Amino acid sequence: QVQLVESGGGLVQAGGSLRLACAASGRTLSMSAMGWFRQAPGKEHEFVATISGIGDTTYYANSLKGRFTISKDNAKNTLYLQMNSLKPEDTAVYYCAASRLFGRISPNYGDYSYWGQGTQVTVSS
Repeated sequence: QVQLVESGGGLVQAGGSLRLACAASGRTLSMSAMGWFRQAPGKEHEFVATISGIGDTTYYANSLKGRFTISKDNAKNTLYLQMNSLKPEDTAVYYCAASRLFGRISPNYGDYSYWGQGTQVTVSS
């Protein structure tokens, strides 16, 4: 049973930073590509970033490139998302997810088979 637990969300002013973490159990992250998605109220899940199993390849949503950084610590079995220069439009519930494609990255929601419960990020203007 794969379990993913996000943490690190909260309320931050525009221009601020947050670091989200996703602790995994039941699966070794070095063997699994991982991703971050977000969902704002009334909207569909939106791809944020993904990282390969061994962590050597990353891919970002174009609109977020340069502000967000995905990383993982395979020794701690933990995924991270560093978010800088936050904007009110970044307000959403952020989810981490484990890919069913093993180590290969994907921006597609349907390629992820395990999901965390989500953590709320609210950016005030």
